[in-house]
Amino acid sequence: MTDLLRIEDLHVTFATDAGAAPAVKGVSLSVAPGEVLALVGESGSGKTVTAKSVLGLLPATATARGRVLLGDGTADPAEDVLTASPARLRALRGTHVAMVFQEPSTALNPVFTIGWQLTEGLRAHGHGGTKAERRAVAVEWLDKVGIPDPATRVSHYPHQLSGGQKQRAVIAMALALGTRLIVADEPTTALDVTVQAEILELLHRCRTDFGTAVLLITHNMGVVADLADRVAVMSEGEIVEQALVRELFAAPVHPYTRELLAAVPVFGEQGRTQTSATDEAQPVVRAAGLLVDYPGRLGRKGFRAVDGVDFEIRPGEVLGLVGESGSGKTTIGRVVAGLTPASGGELTVFGEPLTTRRRTRGRAGHIGYVFQDPAASFNPLLTIADSVAEPLTVHRRELGAAAIRAEAEALLKSVHLPRSYADRYPHELSGGQRQRAALARALALRPPLIIADEPTSALDVSVQAKVLDLFTELQRELGFAALFISHDLAVVEQVADRVVVLHRGRIAASGSTAQVLGNPQDDYTRRLIASLPVADPIRQGRRRLTLGEGVAST
Repeated sequence: MTDLLRIEDLHVTFATDAGAAPAVKGVSLSVAPGEVLALVGESGSGKTVTAKSVLGLLPATATARGRVLLGDGTADPAEDVLTASPARLRALRGTHVAMVFQEPSTALNPVFTIGWQLTEGLRAHGHGGTKAERRAVAVEWLDKVGIPDPATRVSHYPHQLSGGQKQRAVIAMALALGTRLIVADEPTTALDVTVQAEILELLHRCRTDFGTAVLLITHNMGVVADLADRVAVMSEGEIVEQALVRELFAAPVHPYTRELLAAVPVFGEQGRTQTSATDEAQPVVRAAGLLVDYPGRLGRKGFRAVDGVDFEIRPGEVLGLVGESGSGKTTIGRVVAGLTPASGGELTVFGEPLTTRRRTRGRAGHIGYVFQDPAASFNPLLTIADSVAEPLTVHRRELGAAAIRAEAEALLKSVHLPRSYADRYPHELSGGQRQRAALARALALRPPLIIADEPTSALDVSVQAKVLDLFTELQRELGFAALFISHDLAVVEQVADRVVVLHRGRIAASGSTAQVLGNPQDDYTRRLIASLPVADPIRQGRRRLTLGEGVAST
């Protein structure tokens, strides 16, 4: 076997109360040494189940048949993961194959330092030398993956590293053991565009500098265009198409592949029609010199999250708030909603100064909030109808139970959820369906202002497109103003009338969407745009050559 990985007719079935539920149906694929194979598809298509099969990480409720063969890229016999003993699986993990998970915070042990976790892997796989020598290897690999000041960071705990640094540390753990194949499961989904670009560059280096192959699990077609050599498209547990990356993007054969590519928002080729809001209209929200400070704890110095920010949101207008993680986007949204107090400056919401910690019930009823993670924002013990009806129960007490139930069902219908979903619980809905229900809940009181905090970042492209179309449709129909918070510039370009770009709590650029994103004047905005991968392998290849200059190639 010359392939590092060969999957032959893999079937995976899960045991449920309702009987056997097939998740993977006859998947066959291979990964050659030094190759990047992207496995793409919607949530629930079977991508992650396939990936976990490669490392023997399926839960006890899963039954797998077929063959998952791991080799070393030579003619030596490969080993079948599905029939390997637990001891042999432990030996294969790390040396033959390693996994980089979507959320590094959950992959790393919070009670051990980064250096301990890296050296423990070396020790467990029989790497000789003293403790000091293994630590030196850890520092060396942290340096190779681009973590600054590795000699100091090796003693840090996971919570002391940024999201991108934690992901780099996980990749270092894989490379330090000499793994030949990395299975990367949505490795950039939780990261903003500039950090995503850095991790993609590191995965490029894994192949070019270390000869490591990558099985990339993703729903981001821009990442696929940037990194992959070949693409395998999954739908409902089956591979529906495999092709070289340029061939697939240029001439997709299967209808599902064409649908998937058509749903990708293309930056620079779409824009929202400007609303009729005028400068004379009284702003729904007005901020002038807004300051937000977070106090330090246990003697530590606090920090300023928002530093002198000015902006307005006019009636019927969508203001996009963009920037990297930690730029202050979510903090501003929470201050406008009255969930976090301002430390200084001026802030008026519906003409009322917002200068105290008090959040009046009346004003709360005028603001709808769509959170980033709907699974965490819904009460798991309440049905979807009860969750959507909750704002009505609190603010419209004059309505009877029957009227509230009827209104909740009407709201679910308005976001294109069938009436039968009303009595389901949050865990019984997909991510896109939960986000639609979250939008219905935010609209329950017909508020004049909606705050949407990263409402599509966790969704695959086809579901994201449907949620964005629904948001735009409802916004135009109901005429509410919106603060739309996102790190995805293509999404903001699609929905926003005006844009504010934040950098470390300050405004880097502001103006109409066409001006700020179409003709950026500041270096930071240009760097954000240059970091955004586009779903076109040829164009993205040209952009990668100029990325270091901070200017997007056209």
